[in-house]
Amino acid sequence: MGTVGVEVAVGNDPRLPAALASLEQQTRRPDRVLIVAAPATPESLLVEAARRAPSIPVEVVRYPGGVVDARASAMARLGEEVTAFLDSDEVASPEWLARLVAPIESGAATYTGGPTRPLRAPTHPIERYYALLERSIYEGLVPANPVYLPLQNTAWRTEELRRLGFDPRIPFAEDHDLESRALAAGLRALYVPEAWVFHDKTAETSYLRWARKRYRYLVAMAMSLIKNRALRGRLGERRTRVRHPLAFVEALMKPFALVQASLRWSRWGGPSEGAGTVAPPPPPPPSP
Repeated sequence: MGTVGVEVAVGNDPRLPAALASLEQQTRRPDRVLIVAAPATPESLLVEAARRAPSIPVEVVRYPGGVVDARASAMARLGEEVTAFLDSDEVASPEWLARLVAPIESGAATYTGGPTRPLRAPTHPIERYYALLERSIYEGLVPANPVYLPLQNTAWRTEELRRLGFDPRIPFAEDHDLESRALAAGLRALYVPEAWVFHDKTAETSYLRWARKRYRYLVAMAMSLIKNRALRGRLGERRTRVRHPLAFVEALMKPFALVQASLRWSRWGGPSEGAGTVAPPPPPPPSP
């Protein structure tokens, strides 16, 4: 077996220690965890997170900007042969990493992804909406087209990930852009339903915050579709309807998001197809 690193991006999220604790419980422990933190991430939170994974080397780096800027900057820090992504609001099942990286190490895939499950039975309407939305993604969209795999539960052959890079012009939907370019380059993707993680949406209780977050995502997704010339195909897809009142609210936002995305991409003059950020050569692998 080769080396495996896990990258966790975080702002000010008190759930980070639980994510690190779940990595400590893996049957296939990572060789290193790279925490990509924001400047405002409390130092005490990072210390506690590292304490929860005592047998795993934990490296913390801070970068300004949003998550996609941090991930693009952190590309130079990826030294393992395989890189997996886990979000700070997720808790991995014990077999998660072993199942996720096995197809990559066997040569069956260049990148893989697994599903999410609610951390608890949803009680708030926003929690219920996210549970239904993620179920529709993993049961309907992903098996038919791996370009819809959310980044936070994926693993990649690091050399290919570095070659593709992240495009900082497309925040919030960097996974769709990355995977669109990966598939266009002929890379092999594999959905691994057994490599699941719990997704904690219990903190999502503000409707205004939800609307702002979803609108930003819709704009970014539309920009990725325009960039990768996939808008026509997306509009022609037959998707399983999410039966929840918030789904109708989101449907009303989509035309406005598409207009804003078109204007923004036209103003930037970006290419219809393009690569992401090119990372510098990788550092030497971490010492055992």
